Amino acid sequence: MLVKQVADYLRHESSKVLVGQDEAWTQLVVALLSGGHVLLEGVPGTAKTLMAKTLAHLLQAEFKRVQFTPDLMPSDVMGTTVYEMAKSEFRLRKGPIFTQILLGDEINRAPAKTQAALLEAMEEQQVTIDGQTLALPQPFFVIATQNPMEYEGTYPLPEAQLDRFVFKVLIGYSPPEVEAEVLHRYNQGFDARHLESANLQPTVTPDTIAKCKSEIRALRVEDGVINYINAIAQESRRSPDLLLGGSPRASIALLLTAKTFAAIQGRDYVTPDDVKFLVRPVYRHRIILKPEAEIEGLTPDNAMARILARVEVPR
Repeated sequence: MLVKQVADYLRHESSKVLVGQDEAWTQLVVALLSGGHVLLEGVPGTAKTLMAKTLAHLLQAEFKRVQFTPDLMPSDVMGTTVYEMAKSEFRLRKGPIFTQILLGDEINRAPAKTQAALLEAMEEQQVTIDGQTLALPQPFFVIATQNPMEYEGTYPLPEAQLDRFVFKVLIGYSPPEVEAEVLHRYNQGFDARHLESANLQPTVTPDTIAKCKSEIRALRVEDGVINYINAIAQESRRSPDLLLGGSPRASIALLLTAKTFAAIQGRDYVTPDDVKFLVRPVYRHRIILKPEAEIEGLTPDNAMARILARVEVPR
């Protein structure tokens, strides 16, 4: 299968740059091939930006980065029309959103109005500027980052914005042996600012990604698995631990990403284990815990584990 070949290639080449981020990288690739977007959450210095740049380099895709700040305006992201005196006409000056892979660094530092500028782009793959609707390049993939420890000067992402991300991927500190390998690589001359020095071999193109998506759409999903995905959503909405359960978009995201995950394993069918593997990154940013559950020390991942334990797994 082409999807498995592409995923294996991306995993092999990325290992020349990234160390100990296998699960996060897999989720990033699954999101890309599923046509979704990813929110990376982790403290500074855990290779979030490097992961995005590596993916763009391997796909030979156009890459742009936006540093979100409190004074960032929607027009700084989307673009605006400007009047050219020499030609006596208005001309569209496109913003950085017109790219294939967009890195929104520290997205929660921008005010709600600027965050909302991404909603149409992420959902409909288009933007509207001064009444003119413009399609975005394909594939269009947003990778946003945020720091879980620093809240001063930040604007929490509203539920509508969070729901646009197919995954929330948690990036933690690496084990000591992995961090030691990172140090050895830098000691031997590796420089994250110059990926060319890592001897990466880009062979995948955006056209290849489009072919992969067509292959994924053809995967079959048994009714039992679809009912299992639906049952997880229904159980999340009546969970005693949650104020807000998963939306219908969460179920759709779980279905589409499970198909992609099955494809990168080389299978043309989805299993309940595929669904289980992806439940946490799909749901952790879409559910809201009750205050008493938070006092108890429960996390969104713990809550989803309880829900999975109550839902019968299809044979």
